[in-house]
Amino acid sequence: MKAFLPLLVLLFCAHQNHAQTPNFVKDNYEKWDRQITMRDGIKLYTVIYIPKDKSQNYPILMERTPYSAGPYGESNYTGNGPGPSKLLSEEKYIFVTQDVRGRYMSEGKFEEMTPHKFTKKTPKDTDESTDTYDTVEWLLKNIPQNNGRVGITGISYPGFYASAALPDAHPAIKAVSPQAPVTDEFVGDDARHNGAFFLLDNFNFLSYFDAQPNKPVPTYNGIFNNRSKDAYDFFLKLGPLKNANGEKYFNNKGRIWNEYLQHETYDDYWKSRNIRPALKNIKPATLVVGGWFDAEDLFGALRTYEAIEKQTSNNKNQLVMGPWTHGAWSRPEWNEFGTLNFGTNTAKFFQEELELKFFNFYLKNKGQWNAAEATMFNTATNEWKTFETWPPKDSEKKELHFQANGKLSWNETTEKDGFDEYVSDPAKPVPYTDGIFARRNNQYMIEDQRFASRRPDVLTYETEPLTEDVTLSGPMTAHFFASTTGTDADFIVKLIDVLPEDAPNPSPNPKNLTMAGYQRLVRAEVLRGKFRNSFEKPEPFVPNQVTDVKVRMPDVLHTFKKGHKIMVQIQSSWFPLVDRNPQKFMSIPEADEKDFQKETIRIYHSTQHDSHLHVGTLK
Repeated sequence: MKAFLPLLVLLFCAHQNHAQTPNFVKDNYEKWDRQITMRDGIKLYTVIYIPKDKSQNYPILMERTPYSAGPYGESNYTGNGPGPSKLLSEEKYIFVTQDVRGRYMSEGKFEEMTPHKFTKKTPKDTDESTDTYDTVEWLLKNIPQNNGRVGITGISYPGFYASAALPDAHPAIKAVSPQAPVTDEFVGDDARHNGAFFLLDNFNFLSYFDAQPNKPVPTYNGIFNNRSKDAYDFFLKLGPLKNANGEKYFNNKGRIWNEYLQHETYDDYWKSRNIRPALKNIKPATLVVGGWFDAEDLFGALRTYEAIEKQTSNNKNQLVMGPWTHGAWSRPEWNEFGTLNFGTNTAKFFQEELELKFFNFYLKNKGQWNAAEATMFNTATNEWKTFETWPPKDSEKKELHFQANGKLSWNETTEKDGFDEYVSDPAKPVPYTDGIFARRNNQYMIEDQRFASRRPDVLTYETEPLTEDVTLSGPMTAHFFASTTGTDADFIVKLIDVLPEDAPNPSPNPKNLTMAGYQRLVRAEVLRGKFRNSFEKPEPFVPNQVTDVKVRMPDVLHTFKKGHKIMVQIQSSWFPLVDRNPQKFMSIPEADEKDFQKETIRIYHSTQHDSHLHVGTLK
């Protein structure tokens, strides 16, 4: 949930998701506020809700968060909850929420994505794994009528803390569900994607989150308040990235903002904050959850599951990917999104059939847990599919080849010397969305891309109408050959589902959408070109030299139906979602306006330079 709106607001909306009867929490739970001392003496503020029904023992279900465990004070009860869903609240657990170090009412210094310490040099060395361990130890000893079992859950940043609890986990931790977990901020999560800085989200998010007081406090005041109504216009006028530290904005008061920009390559700062290498020999059962339309942490869910699979033998690790935006699975209803109607309440399905049963089984010995290894939603057919492995083991590897005249084909090109070119102008960057928005348009991930197709600085390749359904599954890699007249460039690759000319319009249709020929975005990803060979050691392009480029894209499960077309678009700006590249090999946070320059970029398609999209297909 490290995103474009104040996180506390979004977390509140997700966490207080089902209206319960008035006074449900007070009538059914006793509230404790406690300061729990960690092994180094730091005290973490912890809010505990204990069922008043003393007829049985209860497991503990905990969330650790940087977004406030409040309301604070034992007489101040949350209005809904206290669990992450109405079902879990009514099922009754001992619910625990804790402010992590240096946030809100907890002592200590906050660290962005606290690095995991693989070797503890002294008994007082701490990280999120030890803080979780020490908290669990205290809870087991001090809360009456606990059954000795603990579960951990959390969405987004709290999802990271769930993941970070897994290494060397306390033996009482039996079930953990990292949901949209922040995982590797340089490679694919909130800060950067393949090295490209996500400007829009981080500017707005850190204006609130990066205001860190020097002592425990119940509320935060932001560093500044951005009231612009047109994000594209605002950031274009803001100019080079360095201007964000002007007096009106961060003014060098944003410690995390400055860290993000000071560490422009995949150095130890980022590597130490990548939780994936620590996900080894994991003992608790894990249910990793993500959304196909999650603009923040789609990467995190997929790659967290992948890391546990690869590094823990005989694991109890499962994956769920639904048709959700960030945290939408925790809402009371999720039947539709933008132009898409799923025909069922997918959030209810998750809460009833997966989340509740997962925790009940592992923490209460209640019911059955028969979920598949991977429970995945097909974003075109609106069907839940189950798989024994993810990616599916029977997925066939195929290639879609770029060809002359904007063609895309399963057949390799026979051209001897083919290419397409465009002029990328940082003064007129390609917008990431169609329209004027003050904040991020959350629907950009499924948006009609005809606004981009019409631009001369966007290349489009598409198949003929399909003669049969084609289902793409698993990860994809765009492998193409490019040249630029400059020394750096960004490459944005989009996979698009083009609807046929007889596609019906929505009914009702308040936005007067024309679905004939609608170019629905299925997946997109960006690569900052200087990182094409290494995130650690960026390399300039040699002007006008043909260069091999690969862009790894997040996984998909999407059926391109008979009569539809598969389209790929390539462009070199995605503004202001991603900051502008000067198209000059340099430190971008140090760039001046004069450093930004137009460049001509070519994408090649020939027998020698076979540009293509590598995909997996299901029969």
